[in-house]
Amino acid sequence: MRNLFFIFAINVFLFLWCMIGCYILFSAKLQKFYIGATQDDVSVRISKHNQGTYGKQRFTACATDWTLFHFIPTSDYAQATRVERNIKSMKSRKYIHDLKLYPELTAKLVSRT
Repeated sequence: MRNLFFIFAINVFLFLWCMIGCYILFSAKLQKFYIGATQDDVSVRISKHNQGTYGKQRFTACATDWTLFHFIPTSDYAQATRVERNIKSMKSRKYIHDLKLYPELTAKLVSRT
């Protein structure tokens, strides 16, 4: 348990330092999640999703109320995309909620990717 806390603390530091990671957005209008990876400022990324910068045919263009539900800091962009793919492969709202509810689950996910 102590090691998981240490991993989580390191991830929080990385989040504050560099903002590389996997993000989960939620739209109240659609009642849907969107999972992505970034190496940019997350708030800028959310603004771009809400403004439709990525194209009108993209999934996030269906709504303009995307908010950050959860952010998972990673050591590099490659790891962020692996975490993103892992979460998407679960295809589970409960899993997404559990990632936010249980920091040790997030730490375990990051450590194995």
